[in-house]
Amino acid sequence: MMIETLDIESCATEYENKGPADILRFAYSQFDNVAISFSGAEDVVLIDIASKIKPDPLVFSLDTGRLHAETYRLLEQVREYYQIELEVLSPDAAQLGAFVKNKGLYSFYKDGHKECCGIRKLAPLRRKLMTIDAWVTGQRKDQSPTRTNVRVMEADAAFSTDDHHLYKFNPLANWSSERVWRYIRENDVPYNELHNKGYISIGCEPCTRPVLPNQHEREGRWWWEEETKKECGLHAGNLG
Repeated sequence: MMIETLDIESCATEYENKGPADILRFAYSQFDNVAISFSGAEDVVLIDIASKIKPDPLVFSLDTGRLHAETYRLLEQVREYYQIELEVLSPDAAQLGAFVKNKGLYSFYKDGHKECCGIRKLAPLRRKLMTIDAWVTGQRKDQSPTRTNVRVMEADAAFSTDDHHLYKFNPLANWSSERVWRYIRENDVPYNELHNKGYISIGCEPCTRPVLPNQHEREGRWWWEEETKKECGLHAGNLG
């Protein structure tokens, strides 16, 4: 049940310097229907923390049909490790089929990733978000130039509608990559095998590559595009 009177701006200020567990506890105390969006290492950290607060937390993941084999194995590993019902969302078959028939499998190298991501990620995500009150992401401020202003909680203007107000929680907004991986090591949290091969930020296989020493982690995503455009649309509000 959404709390209509929630002053999210004031709450974000109050919780800005609090830890992820405190932020998650607050989210669960305010909403009955909160789901964690799972794709990367940060998200598994959130699942690990959430599982210690709430039994069987709601978790969903987007299967674009273009993920690495290692990523699919991680989905099953996380499902079994935490004994959760992981909901895997797929793109609409007819819409995707028409897109591939018209533009092929690699059009994004020529005209950008927005259209492909829109079909494979955004449409399934939008359908899911219409069924929940709030969602939790692993966004961090230091991940990219588009995320430097991410707050620990916010009203999600990108996916809210006149009939459905959505809230978004980013409990790891103030964490660094080093802190995330320290938590993973200290708590034996499952992670994607690709991290052992130089991958840091992992998305679809054709749009992800390892990064070189001293490169920023997001340089391995959509490397043929400008740095300020490296959002697939899941966090479109960051570009506003």
